[in-house]
Amino acid sequence: MPTLNKIRSALAGATGHRGRPPAASPRPDLRRFRITLTVFFALDGFLFAGWVVRIPAVKAQTGASSSALGLALLGVSAGAVATMMLTGRLCSRLGSQPVVLTCGLLLPLSVALPPLTRSALALGLVLLVFGAAYGGMSVALNSAAVDLIAALRRPVMPGFHAAFSLGGMLGAGLGGLVAGRLSPTRHLLLLAAAGLLLALLFARPLLRFPLEPARRERDGAEASGGTARAPGRARWLVAVLGLIALCTAYGEGALADWSALHLADDLGAGAGSAAAGYSVFAAAMTLGRLSGTTLVERLGPDRVLIAGGALGCCGMLLGSLAPSVWLALAGFVLTGLGLANVFPIAIGRAGDLAGPGGVAAASTFGYGGILVGPVAIGFLADWFSLPTALLTVAVLAAFASLTAWATRRAVLPHG
Repeated sequence: MPTLNKIRSALAGATGHRGRPPAASPRPDLRRFRITLTVFFALDGFLFAGWVVRIPAVKAQTGASSSALGLALLGVSAGAVATMMLTGRLCSRLGSQPVVLTCGLLLPLSVALPPLTRSALALGLVLLVFGAAYGGMSVALNSAAVDLIAALRRPVMPGFHAAFSLGGMLGAGLGGLVAGRLSPTRHLLLLAAAGLLLALLFARPLLRFPLEPARRERDGAEASGGTARAPGRARWLVAVLGLIALCTAYGEGALADWSALHLADDLGAGAGSAAAGYSVFAAAMTLGRLSGTTLVERLGPDRVLIAGGALGCCGMLLGSLAPSVWLALAGFVLTGLGLANVFPIAIGRAGDLAGPGGVAAASTFGYGGILVGPVAIGFLADWFSLPTALLTVAVLAAFASLTAWATRRAVLPHG
């Protein structure tokens, strides 16, 4: 019996497990914890989007030039990257839930700081704090999600990222509605109060459910034979998964910053149609993530990764080279559907292999993509053209697909 239990535990620990588990349904406490974690994912996206839509107002308030604002905005990514590995170690030592709650309280507090600044330097400094809380929240949430997935024995990571996307869409929509009525200070202070209240309301169900990441990691070591080479091999596989995540995040960052400009300047779109570029991409990503668990269960994570990267490549080829606005928008939709589940699967599997440290490492790679993508597109657009620069999104999506195919047996052994 002990041997059988170990085998079952090892099989359950992989997010790549295909097919529905033999268990009839999750326990009520698992369902409650899943709802709680979903709320925190949505809160993460909601607060971040609330800040993003007020960037123009904060820019005007600080009197920052475009270049100064760009440097200040790097504080978000810099703060996130600097904090992620530390957060992974804290999750390993203290457990994911206390870190989720701590970041869930710090993030609303930090989102209220940017509109209080009056210079680009001060803005950059407070965005370091905001980025640190945001990056810590991301790692802690994904680490907790990996542990819950092991308990549920279902690959539900895409659903959590869909909640983040839905929270972001809600935050952006609400921000657009109140932008003409509330100053950025009042708006973000209200968001901070709402975020704190929500985090406190769900603090008890978050902390009551026992997750044991150390046990999962020991089971993974036993399943791999417990050899001395296993940790080094796990680090290599986490790096591969992080590279795949980077390719997806590069595309997200590039389309967030450059899709509207491509539609307006290269294809002559009006203001409304140009603004729809990122909207349709984000909506497609949300839809893809909502269906992600079903896709992974039916097809396996390896096929979803490979096909997703390939579809993202084809979609971005169409989006970059299309001669009309509507064809370009169709390309953005295909890109969003293709890339939707690549990041969640990569992060989830990194957590399977190396626990919170794996989540932190792969997330750091991903944020590197978000950081590098818009900047690289800008330089390439100056040297060549914006459509040519956007083709790098297609190239990296194809690279992610080929990498997933080449390493599918090692990275996703249950696919």
